[in-house]
Amino acid sequence: MSSYVITTDDNSDLPESFMEEHGIKCAYFSYFIDEVHYTHDNFLPVKEFYDRMRNGSLPTTAQVNPEDIREMMEPILKEGKDVLHIAFSSGLSGGYNSSRIAAEELREEYPDRTIIVIDSLAASLGQGLLVYYAQMKKEAGEDIQTVADWVETHKNNLVHLFTVDDLNHLHRGGRVSKATAIVGGMLNIKPVLHVDDEGHLIALGKVRGRKKSLLELVNLMEQKLGSYAQSCDTIFVSHGDCEEDARFVAQKVEEKYKIRTELINYVGATIGAHSGPGTVALFFLGDER
Repeated sequence: MSSYVITTDDNSDLPESFMEEHGIKCAYFSYFIDEVHYTHDNFLPVKEFYDRMRNGSLPTTAQVNPEDIREMMEPILKEGKDVLHIAFSSGLSGGYNSSRIAAEELREEYPDRTIIVIDSLAASLGQGLLVYYAQMKKEAGEDIQTVADWVETHKNNLVHLFTVDDLNHLHRGGRVSKATAIVGGMLNIKPVLHVDDEGHLIALGKVRGRKKSLLELVNLMEQKLGSYAQSCDTIFVSHGDCEEDARFVAQKVEEKYKIRTELINYVGATIGAHSGPGTVALFFLGDER
């Protein structure tokens, strides 16, 4: 059985320390803010990125291209190892397509190697949770095809529930109308959204007030868990520079469902550019997205 490496991109929002510890390789999207192009070599500290957004800066993002993916994968193939790549949702970016193109080229040059590219249809620590499960299965001794099959089978069980603090960021990304953003801001309306089976952002409802929106994430978890209620033991929470709110959600999940949150981390710049400061997202396996 050939050894293999799991790869992903930085929209998985996994801590760099976790990826380094477990040998997960990562490709990086880039962004522009205040007319400066930032790549992985010079990313702003994530808190500074969000502070700039709060002060009115409007970042834009650039996806990975096939060459970026190739540069990540080829050294692994040269070592005689196979690659399982779990990509950011094709419903939100062209990064998966870049990964697929790079893999096709590399298969021709390394015909003895296996390269599997999976469209996670997931984002942030939803994608990260799929990578986490895949890595844990790899470390338990499961082969590349078995792990890939598990990810494909379960990716639509990966529940994403999230809320944002400012609708204007979603309006900039075309997710809500200008009128909705204005009225929502005036009335303190907070949307509750999820990522659907096609990997798109979809509104589930709206509540008035920040605390209610956070509690709604916890309440919605009950109907999403379904048959996973007894087996769900790993939950991730990501946030747009509002760690206290993320920890509030994690605490409420533990109180209500007796499940401790495994990881809390920032929403990275690529997704944060569209969701904005104050985003809180909850991820777990359930019967339906």
